[in-house]
Amino acid sequence: MDFNVKKLASGAGVFFTRAVQFTEEKLGQAEKTELDSQLENLLARGDTTKNWTERIFRQTEILLQPNPSARIEEFLYEKLDKKVPSRITNGEILGHYMHEAARDFGAGGPYGSTLIKVGECQKRLGGAEREFLQTATLTFLTPLRNFLEGDWRTISRERRLLENRRLDLDACKARLKKAKTAEAKAAATPDFQETRPRNYVLSASAAAAEHELRVAQVEFDRQKEVTRLLLEGISSTHVNHLRCLHEFVEAQTIYYAQCHRYMQDLQKELGSSDGDVFPNMFAGNPSVSMGASVTPPSVEDSPGATVDMLKLEDVRAPAAGTRKAKVLYDYDAADTSELSLLADELITVYTVPGMDPDWLMGEKGNQKGKVPVTYLELLS
Repeated sequence: MDFNVKKLASGAGVFFTRAVQFTEEKLGQAEKTELDSQLENLLARGDTTKNWTERIFRQTEILLQPNPSARIEEFLYEKLDKKVPSRITNGEILGHYMHEAARDFGAGGPYGSTLIKVGECQKRLGGAEREFLQTATLTFLTPLRNFLEGDWRTISRERRLLENRRLDLDACKARLKKAKTAEAKAAATPDFQETRPRNYVLSASAAAAEHELRVAQVEFDRQKEVTRLLLEGISSTHVNHLRCLHEFVEAQTIYYAQCHRYMQDLQKELGSSDGDVFPNMFAGNPSVSMGASVTPPSVEDSPGATVDMLKLEDVRAPAAGTRKAKVLYDYDAADTSELSLLADELITVYTVPGMDPDWLMGEKGNQKGKVPVTYLELLS
């Protein structure tokens, strides 16, 4: 019990001495031992490495798992030393919903069969995403976390210990300086009644301060070398993180290549099946399966002819069947195949085989183009 009290009192005294030394340094009332420039550069490089590694780690976590609740759940599992349960991806959920919808709509119909095909593709995409997340976490996130929670914590602990050793060293320097100043003052103004006892005490105090200073200097130099060696290991950390970064890029490349291949296969599969479902739309124009917009086609009189794209310069007004129409509202043409209109003007309109029934071919002067029926009042 006595030993523990003495140890506690000693620790409190050391803490108080360091606090006084630190405060006096901040107030400019005490000298501070400066570290050499090489060690200062290593410290700055270590801080930069820690800060950017932490930012890259956090943002990569967000990239791989945008849901903050899921990230918190995974964090809690890791802290409890429990295995994180496998989480189904959004693509796999979407694929499951499409399969369920196809079952209710009828898998034999065009919509149901397409839902099944797209759903299978979404499941494959989700599976590829899950594999990518696992690989990226193992090869990139885990090494970064190990550095932040392992190596950097060790470096930070040794840096704090180095700062304490420096404070102890500077406190010893201050005590020695005060002891020598008091000894010199006593020698300059001796007290003849108690000269020998007082000089003896001051000399012993200065000798003890010198011994403490030597011990503190040795401990400071030893701790400085330990910290230097740990900080020099940052170069090896950079090399390791560089390798991990290459593996992360490789995982991304494989993942996106898989997704691209799955989507290409799906497009080919849908293109071949959609030709049977929409023969008039896709005949002679395979780009429709890619989502391209198409100008309404004109239909030839012969039943076996292919559908050609409608060209305004090839459209001729029939000898009969033209009508006058009054424009009800202003209309701005969306493209060159349409005709802009002004309210209350009169134009000539007629139908063209194969054109959408909601549209008519209109003419005013030398201008010609498609016009919407809802903007017109047909005159007899």
